[in-house]
Amino acid sequence: MVDKTTHFGFQTVPESEKAGRVQGIFGSVASKYDVMNDAMSLGIHRIWKDAMMDWLAPRSGQRLLDVAGGTGDVSFRFLARAGAAEAVVCDLTEPMLIEGRKRAEAAQMAEQLSWVVGDAMALPFPDNSFDVYTISFGIRNVTRPQEALTEAYRVLKPGGRLMVLEFSQIPNEMMQKVYDLYSFNIIPQLGQAIAGDKDSYQYLVESIRRFPDQETFLEMIKGAGFENTRYRNLSLGIAALHSGWKI
Repeated sequence: MVDKTTHFGFQTVPESEKAGRVQGIFGSVASKYDVMNDAMSLGIHRIWKDAMMDWLAPRSGQRLLDVAGGTGDVSFRFLARAGAAEAVVCDLTEPMLIEGRKRAEAAQMAEQLSWVVGDAMALPFPDNSFDVYTISFGIRNVTRPQEALTEAYRVLKPGGRLMVLEFSQIPNEMMQKVYDLYSFNIIPQLGQAIAGDKDSYQYLVESIRRFPDQETFLEMIKGAGFENTRYRNLSLGIAALHSGWKI
């Protein structure tokens, strides 16, 4: 049986290799991941994640699954707003979870937090388990994003909500060109200077360009069964928030 192919940045690779390559990249940058996020986005990723929480409006008693949750940023924000709630951080790359557990917030919220190694396309959780599913800057790294959305639908309870925060496309062609110049010329250099890893950040920039635009991704969410689907652009469309409900 011939292995199907997928993209890894601008490369074409066998589907069977992508997850391992992604693990290698995030394992490599885990210790510098949070510092690099601040440097690459000039701290704006924090504003985007706060905007995600504003739209999500966490409530007491909810159970969150944060897939590709990395070092816990979104789960920490969710619990801070929801109060008496629970969050499960799920990530394919264990070194990212290890870094997350070292953070001060992890110790403060330990009673409400779980850290699980898992694959977005085959989540280790039963059907109808969570009130909220989030994935931030992670779904573009999944080998088959449509399968990840189908899994999100499966593990959400009826009435549950999906929210995806991901880099997207700027509708203005000139602004997109300016952003591309920054991305391809500055971000890999920052990766080299801060994390000692230019290649991983070259991949991250390329993976952003390969990800579907806002409308195409909205159709993928509908295709997984979600209803009342919408999206909002952030920072002119550099990032976008997509929302859907399991009804």
